[in-house]
Amino acid sequence: QVELVESGGGLVQAGGSLKLSCVVSGRTASLYPMAWFRQTPGKEREFIAAISRNGVLKLYEDSVKGRFTISRDNTKNTVYLQMDNLKPEDTARYYCAQSGAQVVNADDLRLERKYTYWGQGTQVTVAS
Repeated sequence: QVELVESGGGLVQAGGSLKLSCVVSGRTASLYPMAWFRQTPGKEREFIAAISRNGVLKLYEDSVKGRFTISRDNTKNTVYLQMDNLKPEDTARYYCAQSGAQVVNADDLRLERKYTYWGQGTQVTVAS
């Protein structure tokens, strides 16, 4: 059984930082691309960042480029999202996701439908 568990969310002031973690169990994380998405009530889930199996390729949504950094430690089956210079509009529930396939075209890494396994999410709230 594959399980993804996020942690690290919380309440932070604008301009502050948080680091989210996502631990994968039941499946070797190093074999699959992974991503972070976020969602606010009443809106669709939004792509934030993705990382290739070996961590070389990283993609970001435009609004978080230069502020967020995705990384992975395959020895720990863990993916991270370092979030700096947080803004109130970053407030959302953040979800970790793992691709269903080992090989995904780079252009497709932003697509929610490419991810089969999802965590339960962790809430990030940025106060102004």
